[in-house]
Amino acid sequence: MPRKASIRKQKLANSSNAEFFRTVKFENGFRFFTAIGNYTGVAATNLDEFVAKVETIPVESVKFHFQRGDFQKWLVNTIGDTELAERINLIKETKSDEALRKQILKVTQKHLTELRKPSAQGNTTAEPNNPNEPLFLTESPPKVINAN
Repeated sequence: MPRKASIRKQKLANSSNAEFFRTVKFENGFRFFTAIGNYTGVAATNLDEFVAKVETIPVESVKFHFQRGDFQKWLVNTIGDTELAERINLIKETKSDEALRKQILKVTQKHLTELRKPSAQGNTTAEPNNPNEPLFLTESPPKVINAN
């Protein structure tokens, strides 16, 4: 009799979304500047950190990177999230730098919420994972049939 596989939701992420939640090496993280050569000392190595940092960095840094397309480049080339990069690219620059920050945060947080929703194909959810803990399916123990 074949053994059934059960899904451990805490460990298994939706394979199409899991890569977006990985943490990259610090040297590949997004470093926030307010101008060329003016590093803020702040970096993000995953999308959750990115959101947290965008909320708190000087607004000049948000404007600087948005105008240069740096957020989008990092999202595509390092994180692999082309969809989020395209959504940020659609944001129009506003008169208020703080309004720009809020728009970027709104778009990014909405996207992350969508990525974390249960998959339409099953009960898996995309969640940040511990990079030291593998994602896997566990098998149910085999049924024991009493021969008596």
